[in-house]
Amino acid sequence: MHPEIARFWELNRMYTGLRDKLFDHITDADLAFTPGGNNPTLGWLCRELGEVQQAYAQSFHNFKVDFSWRSDDDRYLRSTAALREWYAQLDAELEAALGSITDVDMRDKQMDRDGYEVELPISLDIFREALLIFYGKVSVYMKAMGVQPQGMWKDWIG
Repeated sequence: MHPEIARFWELNRMYTGLRDKLFDHITDADLAFTPGGNNPTLGWLCRELGEVQQAYAQSFHNFKVDFSWRSDDDRYLRSTAALREWYAQLDAELEAALGSITDVDMRDKQMDRDGYEVELPISLDIFREALLIFYGKVSVYMKAMGVQPQGMWKDWIG
Protein backbone atom coordinates (compact mmCIF):
# COMPACT_ATOMS: atom_id res chain seq x y z
CA MET A 1 0.00 0.00 0.00
CA HIS A 2 1.31 3.43 -0.86
CA PRO A 3 2.62 5.08 2.35
CA GLU A 4 0.34 8.13 2.11
CA ILE A 5 -2.72 5.94 1.50
CA ALA A 6 -1.62 3.70 4.37
CA ARG A 7 -1.48 6.68 6.72
CA PHE A 8 -5.05 7.69 5.86
CA TRP A 9 -6.26 4.07 5.98
CA GLU A 10 -4.80 3.50 9.46
CA LEU A 11 -6.73 6.50 10.72
CA ASN A 12 -9.87 5.29 8.97
CA ARG A 13 -9.46 1.85 10.59
CA MET A 14 -9.98 3.54 13.96
CA TYR A 15 -13.21 5.03 12.65
CA THR A 16 -14.46 1.77 11.13
CA GLY A 17 -13.53 0.15 14.44
CA LEU A 18 -15.92 2.55 16.11
CA ARG A 19 -18.59 1.43 13.63
CA ASP A 20 -17.99 -2.15 14.76
CA LYS A 21 -18.39 -1.09 18.42
CA LEU A 22 -21.95 -0.05 17.58
CA PHE A 23 -22.90 -3.72 17.80
CA ASP A 24 -21.90 -3.76 21.47
CA HIS A 25 -24.85 -1.43 22.08
CA ILE A 26 -27.64 -2.55 19.75
CA THR A 27 -29.56 -5.75 19.08
CA ASP A 28 -31.30 -7.21 16.07
CA ALA A 29 -34.59 -5.86 17.45
CA ASP A 30 -33.09 -2.34 17.63
CA LEU A 31 -32.50 -2.37 13.87
CA ALA A 32 -36.29 -2.03 13.40
CA PHE A 33 -36.36 1.19 15.44
CA THR A 34 -37.34 4.45 13.81
CA PRO A 35 -37.79 7.73 15.66
CA GLY A 36 -40.99 8.24 13.69
CA GLY A 37 -42.11 10.47 10.91
CA ASN A 38 -40.43 9.82 7.59
CA ASN A 39 -37.22 8.65 9.23
CA PRO A 40 -35.84 5.28 8.17
CA THR A 41 -35.12 2.40 10.52
CA LEU A 42 -31.75 2.00 12.17
CA GLY A 43 -31.23 -1.08 10.01
CA TRP A 44 -31.83 1.01 6.90
CA LEU A 45 -29.17 3.51 8.05
CA CYS A 46 -26.74 0.64 8.65
CA ARG A 47 -27.40 -0.84 5.20
CA GLU A 48 -26.99 2.60 3.65
CA LEU A 49 -23.55 2.93 5.27
CA GLY A 50 -22.57 -0.38 3.68
CA GLU A 51 -23.68 0.93 0.30
CA VAL A 52 -21.55 4.03 0.82
CA GLN A 53 -18.52 1.95 1.72
CA GLN A 54 -19.10 -0.24 -1.33
CA ALA A 55 -18.95 2.91 -3.47
CA TYR A 56 -15.62 3.86 -1.91
CA ALA A 57 -14.17 0.37 -2.37
CA GLN A 58 -15.09 0.43 -6.06
CA SER A 59 -13.83 3.97 -6.49
CA PHE A 60 -10.25 2.97 -5.74
CA HIS A 61 -10.39 0.58 -8.69
CA ASN A 62 -11.81 3.00 -11.25
CA PHE A 63 -11.06 6.41 -9.65
CA LYS A 64 -14.70 7.49 -9.71
CA VAL A 65 -17.11 7.58 -6.77
CA ASP A 66 -20.53 6.27 -7.78
CA PHE A 67 -23.22 6.08 -5.11
CA SER A 68 -25.89 4.53 -7.35
CA TRP A 69 -25.43 0.88 -6.26
CA ARG A 70 -28.00 -0.40 -3.77
CA SER A 71 -28.09 -3.63 -1.81
CA ASP A 72 -31.29 -5.63 -2.00
CA ASP A 73 -30.25 -7.89 0.88
CA ASP A 74 -32.83 -7.37 3.61
CA ARG A 75 -30.74 -9.29 6.16
CA TYR A 76 -28.83 -6.04 6.67
CA LEU A 77 -32.06 -4.41 7.86
CA ARG A 78 -32.63 -6.91 10.68
CA SER A 79 -29.41 -8.78 11.58
CA THR A 80 -26.43 -7.31 13.41
CA ALA A 81 -24.50 -10.51 12.62
CA ALA A 82 -25.13 -10.01 8.89
CA LEU A 83 -24.04 -6.38 9.16
CA ARG A 84 -20.86 -7.31 11.04
CA GLU A 85 -20.00 -9.86 8.36
CA TRP A 86 -20.78 -7.47 5.51
CA TYR A 87 -18.81 -4.62 7.06
CA ALA A 88 -15.79 -6.91 7.53
CA GLN A 89 -16.07 -7.94 3.86
CA LEU A 90 -16.34 -4.30 2.80
CA ASP A 91 -13.31 -3.38 4.91
CA ALA A 92 -11.32 -6.17 3.22
CA GLU A 93 -12.48 -5.03 -0.24
CA LEU A 94 -11.56 -1.43 0.47
CA GLU A 95 -8.18 -2.38 1.90
CA ALA A 96 -7.44 -4.57 -1.14
CA ALA A 97 -8.39 -1.74 -3.49
CA LEU A 98 -6.19 0.65 -1.54
CA GLY A 99 -3.35 -1.84 -1.72
CA SER A 100 -3.42 -1.66 -5.49
CA ILE A 101 -2.73 2.10 -5.59
CA THR A 102 0.69 2.75 -7.10
CA ASP A 103 3.10 5.67 -7.00
CA VAL A 104 2.02 6.47 -10.56
CA ASP A 105 -1.66 6.51 -9.48
CA MET A 106 -0.81 8.86 -6.62
CA ARG A 107 1.02 11.17 -8.99
CA ASP A 108 -1.29 11.01 -12.02
CA LYS A 109 -4.80 10.16 -10.80
CA GLN A 110 -7.51 12.17 -9.11
CA MET A 111 -10.76 10.82 -7.66
CA ASP A 112 -13.71 11.87 -9.80
CA ARG A 113 -16.50 12.84 -7.41
CA ASP A 114 -19.15 13.65 -10.03
CA GLY A 115 -18.34 17.24 -10.81
CA TYR A 116 -15.06 17.77 -9.03
CA GLU A 117 -11.86 15.88 -8.36
CA VAL A 118 -9.77 15.36 -5.24
CA GLU A 119 -6.48 13.69 -4.51
CA LEU A 120 -6.82 10.00 -3.67
CA PRO A 121 -6.02 10.34 0.06
CA ILE A 122 -8.56 13.14 0.37
CA SER A 123 -11.23 10.79 -0.90
CA LEU A 124 -10.43 8.52 2.05
CA ASP A 125 -10.75 11.54 4.32
CA ILE A 126 -14.20 12.23 2.86
CA PHE A 127 -15.13 8.59 3.56
CA ARG A 128 -14.16 9.17 7.19
CA GLU A 129 -16.51 12.16 7.23
CA ALA A 130 -19.29 9.90 5.92
CA LEU A 131 -18.63 7.61 8.88
CA LEU A 132 -18.90 10.56 11.27
CA ILE A 133 -22.21 11.62 9.73
CA PHE A 134 -23.48 8.06 10.18
CA TYR A 135 -22.35 8.07 13.82
CA GLY A 136 -24.19 11.32 14.45
CA LYS A 137 -27.41 9.87 13.04
CA VAL A 138 -27.03 6.63 14.98
CA SER A 139 -26.29 8.57 18.17
CA VAL A 140 -29.65 10.34 17.86
CA TYR A 141 -31.38 6.99 17.32
CA MET A 142 -29.65 5.44 20.34
CA LYS A 143 -30.67 8.36 22.55
CA ALA A 144 -34.26 8.04 21.36
CA MET A 145 -34.12 4.29 22.20
CA GLY A 146 -32.70 5.03 25.65
CA VAL A 147 -29.43 3.26 24.84
CA GLN A 148 -26.49 4.60 26.86
CA PRO A 149 -23.31 3.78 24.95
CA GLN A 150 -20.14 3.07 26.85
CA GLY A 151 -16.45 2.76 26.06
CA MET A 152 -15.08 3.99 22.77
CA TRP A 153 -18.51 5.03 21.45
CA LYS A 154 -19.18 7.23 24.50
CA ASP A 155 -15.66 8.70 24.39
CA TRP A 156 -15.77 9.57 20.70
CA ILE A 157 -19.41 10.40 20.04
CA GLY A 158 -20.95 11.16 23.43
